[in-house]
Amino acid sequence: MFPIRDHNPSGRTPFVTYGLIAVNIAVFLGYWLGLQTENALNEFLYTWGVVPQSVMQGQGYVTILTSMFLHGGWMHIAGNMLFLWIYGDNMEDEMGPLRFLLFYLACGASAAFLQIAADPSSGVPMVGASGAIAGVMGGYLLLFPKARVDVLFIFVVFFRIFPIPAWIVLGIWFALQIFNGVVTPTTGGGVAYWAHAGGFIGGLLLSVPLLIRLGGTAFWHRTAGHPPHPATEYKLSRSSIPKVTRN
Repeated sequence: MFPIRDHNPSGRTPFVTYGLIAVNIAVFLGYWLGLQTENALNEFLYTWGVVPQSVMQGQGYVTILTSMFLHGGWMHIAGNMLFLWIYGDNMEDEMGPLRFLLFYLACGASAAFLQIAADPSSGVPMVGASGAIAGVMGGYLLLFPKARVDVLFIFVVFFRIFPIPAWIVLGIWFALQIFNGVVTPTTGGGVAYWAHAGGFIGGLLLSVPLLIRLGGTAFWHRTAGHPPHPATEYKLSRSSIPKVTRN
């Protein structure tokens, strides 16, 4: 199942969200296409990714920032940028560009700290915008729990798009991070589940002042958990495949 879009339009152009997507893609292409050998790529990621062992020894604090703009492959960056595109514009719309940028970076730091706390002796570098984007998702859940998110379900040859409330989509996602973080090794087979959880929790907490500024529980009552503006409606085009009826 893949979230592909939401029904929550933003009221202004999300320049910071678009800028973050552009920077992430540019940085990724720069080193992914520029480094000629696997050893050079691994050395680059080790130097600029978060290595918990090094941070615990008082080294590499700058990697808490640089790691947010590194990715380990095409699917890694594609998935992260899709999630940022879906959820980032609405958080930027409510926070404003500068606050949203600071919020995003703070969520990324929160993600790194929880991953370090979960496995402080690890020598494996952690890279990716996932933790920062998880924070954006946490804030989205707090402000727009009933906003509809279109989710593409794929089961063998069957696929269909279903609109599902954000609290279900994001709640299940967060629960999976906690579950996987508990039942799998801290390396998670290459996935930093505790970083995802740390970013999500950080985003929830850091969004509380915004919720209070919007009116606190009055905001929830006013919107009933839905977007504070008319939701986007998508028209699905008809299939060009003719229907076969049974005689």
